[in-house]
Amino acid sequence: MAKLVALNLSHLLPHDDFLAAFTTCEVMDDPRIEKVFLDDNHLGVHKISSGTTHRVVHPPKTDNGEDIKTAWEAFYPKGSVNPKGEIPGGFGLYVSGPPSFAERLATASEATFGYRMMLQKDWEWPMVALVGGRTDVANASTYGPDGVGELYAYLPLTADNATQLSAVPPRSMPNSDYGFSVGRGAFRLDHAIGNWVTIAFRIKMNGVDSKDGKNDLIPPCPLTGEVEIWVDGNSVIKVEGLTIRTSDSGRIKGMHFQTFFGGCHGKDWASPKDQRAWFADVTGAILE
Repeated sequence: MAKLVALNLSHLLPHDDFLAAFTTCEVMDDPRIEKVFLDDNHLGVHKISSGTTHRVVHPPKTDNGEDIKTAWEAFYPKGSVNPKGEIPGGFGLYVSGPPSFAERLATASEATFGYRMMLQKDWEWPMVALVGGRTDVANASTYGPDGVGELYAYLPLTADNATQLSAVPPRSMPNSDYGFSVGRGAFRLDHAIGNWVTIAFRIKMNGVDSKDGKNDLIPPCPLTGEVEIWVDGNSVIKVEGLTIRTSDSGRIKGMHFQTFFGGCHGKDWASPKDQRAWFADVTGAILE
């Protein structure tokens, strides 16, 4: 098991034990972590939303002078709602990681993914979606004018899942059309305006029974799935006892970056002006 040496960078890798890892972070100096460029080919980027861009740029310095050299730039034109709207805004893409990592991830049952983000200094809310997991299990979202954050979950509609998700403070609720809003208000991202904020996810798959050829859940259902979010190294949302997959075909396949205004909420949720955000230090680790 590898241990993270640079503890000051542990916000990107919240668990200090891992089986394999990669990062685009230039200052993460650990020989056990594969260093890769912020490049589509190196990161296994695919399924890019048409009509959008994620240019690699040198982002602005932060208010405290931090100078990250490379980042993806997301552009949200005035009036844009989502990448497929009349005015495309933001971007969407999938990240599998470098080939060696992606190969090991195919059989992994627990993994973490992290990145850093910054919003332009005169940012105006709301922005609804930021980023999610390739399994489309969950994403970290902001909601409303003050950068209020939540976990937005897409999980099997079981009674146990509803119970576990509903119990997460300060506020959780189902949405029959768009999934489950979990822990709204558990964190805020208003401090990402003009500054870098680190977000990390952990997903642990539940076990399944493959002995009968149907891959049904083992009775009684092993509610061992978990989802967790960290913001700047602090665990802000953690949900245990979940059914994340109902068959052995459910796998962790990487990250799904999806960033946009409003989604399907219409023009009232559109970007009020041309705006930009930046995403950097993309990192992944296999825990089990």
